[in-house]
Amino acid sequence: MGAAAKLKVLIVDDEPPARERLRSLLTEIADVEVVGEAMSGGEALTHTHELSPDVVLLDVRMPGMDGLEAARHLNVLEEPPAVIFTTAYDTYAVEAFEANAVGYLLKPVRKEQLAASLMRAGRLTRAQLQKLAAAGAGERRTHIAARHREGLRLIPIEEVQYFLADQKYTTVRHVQGQDLIEDSLRLLEGEFGAAFVRIHRNALVGVKHLERIERNAEGQHFVRLRGCEAPLAVSRRMAGELKERFRI
Repeated sequence: MGAAAKLKVLIVDDEPPARERLRSLLTEIADVEVVGEAMSGGEALTHTHELSPDVVLLDVRMPGMDGLEAARHLNVLEEPPAVIFTTAYDTYAVEAFEANAVGYLLKPVRKEQLAASLMRAGRLTRAQLQKLAAAGAGERRTHIAARHREGLRLIPIEEVQYFLADQKYTTVRHVQGQDLIEDSLRLLEGEFGAAFVRIHRNALVGVKHLERIERNAEGQHFVRLRGCEAPLAVSRRMAGELKERFRI
């Protein structure tokens, strides 16, 4: 029998001293290997695809894409790593983590706590991450992540023209093309609020991409979006509200 495979860990923190401390502690823990470091949520996604860590130690507060958003994107991967959040003492964040049974470590991280967390690290469920976001431990996402053979495609929210639901999947149409995701329209509408408007039970459109509302001879309303050739149908129930809100 060969030796047991080491647990591969990726360290993510925008502060070099914090990364250095975690790396130092991890060298003292048996059967653990640090496979890389990242300074941002975006780097965490790239390195996870390249290095396939078993566990990602993920700082919560980072400029740009924070740890919570990065974790939600990591969860889109076919085989997502386990995630352990690290955070400076923040009562609100800690209560959110505890309420949703999510693994976290308070800074400064201690060796015994780190070792124990690594032993019980598990993959986060989509429901846990969504509840954590709703609890206020993170802001709304700046990007939507779609899974590809080459890893994750990150689509900036401001480039999303519309979301169209079809049974299990939702199509994201954006300025670079279109992709499939598993987020429901209800979740997307709740998260992104006024940036999108529902025009049909199966469609949300980006407010900034709305160009005009049209009506055909049969009385059916459609919306035209900048950058989209084909119009999208508006349900009878939504048409009046849409015209009143946007006057277009």
